[in-house]
Amino acid sequence: MNPCPFPSARLRRTRAGAWSRELVAETRLTPSDLIWPLFITDGSGVEEPIATLPGVSRWSVDRIVAQAREARVLGIPCVALFPNTPVGLRTEDASEALNPDNLICRAIRAVKDAVPDLGVLTDVALDPYTADGHDGITDERGYVVNDETSKILVEQALVQASAGADIVAPSDMMDGRVGAIRCALEEAGHPNVQIMAYAAKYASAFYGPFRDAVGSRGLLKGDKKSYQMDPRNADEALREVALDIAEGADHVMVKPGLPYLDIVAKVKARFDVPVFAYQVSGEYAMIEAAAAAGAGDRDALVLETLTAFKRAGCSGVLTYHAPLAARLLG
Repeated sequence: MNPCPFPSARLRRTRAGAWSRELVAETRLTPSDLIWPLFITDGSGVEEPIATLPGVSRWSVDRIVAQAREARVLGIPCVALFPNTPVGLRTEDASEALNPDNLICRAIRAVKDAVPDLGVLTDVALDPYTADGHDGITDERGYVVNDETSKILVEQALVQASAGADIVAPSDMMDGRVGAIRCALEEAGHPNVQIMAYAAKYASAFYGPFRDAVGSRGLLKGDKKSYQMDPRNADEALREVALDIAEGADHVMVKPGLPYLDIVAKVKARFDVPVFAYQVSGEYAMIEAAAAAGAGDRDALVLETLTAFKRAGCSGVLTYHAPLAARLLG
């Protein structure tokens, strides 16, 4: 029995001062953990605020360069580019995805010309280009066909790599596309272009504002449950991740983020690869709504949620709050 009338261990000792809390902190969040998603739109000199994503805009190619330069100054190592393709260029065969002078390719070149040492990640999926808003080509029943879509995704990835993309990120959840893209990149002389696979992408209710941002919400026919994952499944996510790693993915992603931290932790524990999460548009919008309603402090909410991703095992996070977080951390 302890003869001392006081507790033998006081865990609060190391929490008593800010300097001490810094010494024993188990998780570190820095600007270099962040990837900033940016939306591209047609035109010149354009900034279009997105109503469902307060504080986020679409930018024309000439104005996206300023955002890229800001990222570099803030210490954010990579931006992710997403196009809002004009409706007139959205077709059943998604042919605009293969245009080497499309919005995304022009934006890649502009960013790499202006800020060569900033990483550029691009989305490999057909939803910004299809007339029905699906991530792939649909048959007469409205079903997204896997292998036909995968062939187009390969060509799309090559177009983006040729424009200067550093990371191509297939987000479509088609089977076998990572291996096909990896092989094609090697054969085309792009061995150093990385693949970040959306390996565990769930059919989530949190994507609404993103679909507004890329202009696909009003076009979408049906849902995406035949190819995106069922939110009830966790073991299946590990199978998806294992397949993408075997096919040559350099990084894997879990999407959405905060509601799926258990998946992040499982993936990190099982596989020895970098794991990323996407703090998606609905998550961002909820934080903004809470802050606007006075239900929470925006800065504190942002840093706490991003730290949670790191604590769960993320190497990095795609977040629309990247510039705010980087300023706070700076």
